[in-house]
Amino acid sequence: INDFSYLHTNCFELSIYVGCDKYPHESELPEEWENNRESLIVFMEQVHRGIKGIVKDTHGKGIPNAVISVEGVNHDIRTGK
Repeated sequence: INDFSYLHTNCFELSIYVGCDKYPHESELPEEWENNRESLIVFMEQVHRGIKGIVKDTHGKGIPNAVISVEGVNHDIRTGK
């Protein structure tokens, strides 16, 4: 479903598994958090990389459904409504 969301709605979702047990017991969660805390925080900080902003017309109004293309990337995206 993550691929579908990215390709058809511009929503980028991730599923991250940090071990072989998909549903660890509640008592194991504090240790799993401590084992992975720093790397997960660094990963989340990466959201600030790349290009971001608002597409506006010459009057400063947002442009709905504007197509954004990046040379070398074979996936255009559209702005929201």
